[in-house]
Amino acid sequence: MVKLLPAIIRDALKTLVRALVGRPATIRYPEVEVKVPEGFRGRHWLDINKCVGCGLCARDCPTGAITMMTLTLASPDKGKKPRKVPVFDLSRCIFCYQCAESCPRGAIKPTKVFSMAAYDPHDLVLDFRPLLLSKREEREGQLSGQQDPHG
Repeated sequence: MVKLLPAIIRDALKTLVRALVGRPATIRYPEVEVKVPEGFRGRHWLDINKCVGCGLCARDCPTGAITMMTLTLASPDKGKKPRKVPVFDLSRCIFCYQCAESCPRGAIKPTKVFSMAAYDPHDLVLDFRPLLLSKREEREGQLSGQQDPHG
């Protein structure tokens, strides 16, 4: 025991000197921009034009972070089923991207966005239905001869 104590103190002093002289192991985020490595799996992105609403992503999600929601339209097309769109709950997601692997159309992609801190868990829900609704409204506006509000 007596011989062990000087070895512990010597090791602690080495670590202390290395920490005082060496570079810090961290960066000054958010002041300094972080270089995200290739292949990083950040926040999800859904290409709404590729998604067919098959639900394979929700079925294969190991944490149940994906829910298929029905898109409610003002005038649903006759003879067609209502369209379903995945809604991602990032508070439950483990970012394994099994959903992207399961998607037959490649509609789910990872982004390099990693800063997702939120006070309200509802802020971590990614709902892409408004994108689809706004595209439908633009298309209907153009068909009825209305002016495009964007330009």
